[in-house]
Amino acid sequence: MTDLISGPGTGQSSTDSSDGDSQHMEWAPTEPAPRRRRLGLWIGLGTGALALAAAAASLVLIAPGTTVAGVPVGFMTPGMAAEAINARVAATEVELTGAGDGARVDGADLGAAVDASGLTEQAFSERPMWNLGAWMGDPITAEVTLDPTAADRTLRAAVPASFTAPTDATVVFDDTAKAYTATPAVAGTGISVDALAEQFTMALAAGQDSFRFSGDATEVPAEITDDLAAGTVEKLNGMLSTIGFYVGDERTVPVAPEVAAGWLTVAPVDGRFEISADAAGIQSVVDTLPELVNREPVNARNIVDSDGKVLKALTEGLDGRVLGDTSATAAGFAEKLAQGEAAFALPVTSTPFEATNLFRRVEVDLSEQRTYLYENEKLVKSWAVSTGAGATPTDKGRFRVYAQLRTQDMRGSNADGSKYVTENVPFISYFNGDEALHGTYWHSNFGTPMSHGCVNMSIDSARFVYEWATKGTEVWVHD
Repeated sequence: MTDLISGPGTGQSSTDSSDGDSQHMEWAPTEPAPRRRRLGLWIGLGTGALALAAAAASLVLIAPGTTVAGVPVGFMTPGMAAEAINARVAATEVELTGAGDGARVDGADLGAAVDASGLTEQAFSERPMWNLGAWMGDPITAEVTLDPTAADRTLRAAVPASFTAPTDATVVFDDTAKAYTATPAVAGTGISVDALAEQFTMALAAGQDSFRFSGDATEVPAEITDDLAAGTVEKLNGMLSTIGFYVGDERTVPVAPEVAAGWLTVAPVDGRFEISADAAGIQSVVDTLPELVNREPVNARNIVDSDGKVLKALTEGLDGRVLGDTSATAAGFAEKLAQGEAAFALPVTSTPFEATNLFRRVEVDLSEQRTYLYENEKLVKSWAVSTGAGATPTDKGRFRVYAQLRTQDMRGSNADGSKYVTENVPFISYFNGDEALHGTYWHSNFGTPMSHGCVNMSIDSARFVYEWATKGTEVWVHD
């Protein structure tokens, strides 16, 4: 009897016999069939994983072909790109030519900086890698700024000969002129940090890691300019013209310019002039205010016409006043002066004045040849006069004094047509054309018509009318 013995994977068979007359069968141990390798599956899985990884990367990386500040940042995260840009900026070298004699400084020395984080975030926002249309876009430029202190220190050390300090304009008080004046500014020299920053920006945009810049001196204007000083002088002198302690619109206690200048300090601060005032100095004047401000009311006395219109104030009325609390006045005035305000309003309690009105009028009685002066309808004075005679009578009617002269040469015509001149006629009060009340030195025949139309009277009487009446005083001439 014959059996097939299969060796694992051999494909062979054999026949065994024993003692020639019998056969023995033996089963070979069975091995598991070999597994089929799934190479295609593994290749498929690897390709998918890579695709997923690429897709994920496209969500966090900047598109290829993108440059920011001259630095290629494609396939980078915004953080990586910012680091690369900052490193480029810090390492960029500047060769200082001319007076610089080839001295070299770099961005780190100059405090150079760009908004790397902001620009790379912008680049990623506008040009993510997944957006194929954003690939190979235009360069994104970056403005370079230089730290003024670091740049100035570095450039001074590299090219000291190019630096001379400017002199600021100043403002001072001139004791002789009693006014503020300005001294002019003087320009210095240096290397322009702004121009260097502009050149740095251009070099970075061009992808350069070094560039040349002139180390020759350029003019550096003073921080405090002549125009600024002139404006401050104008402001201060304007303050001096109005400075003082006020009651209403009245500058009750003026402050002398030299006193005010002693209070004020004018100092340059951050490129401008700052005004401050010494409250302690102001207090010394505040202490004198009561005696200068307090007063009793002064009642007014006015000459008026029949309608009550004031023709002349014989005594100006003044309100009485009492100064209030001044404990905060010095500090308050110091604060106002620092703000450019030179008028300080005082706290005052006022008592109004009273007014007495005097209605004054002149009456000329032609029939009596006499003049009467009334005040509030009470007779004040009366005396004999000489009015117009014959062909030159004094006009009758109601008139007003319209002009007064201390003395004048009077000219006119006589009844026969001849001319006359009377020199140095005193104390004249005109009321009707060429008719006037006036003093007379060429006759004393008062009580009889004698004039060419004027009202003649003694010189003392004319003086009294001249001083007692005023422009607008009413004159009544009648029979």
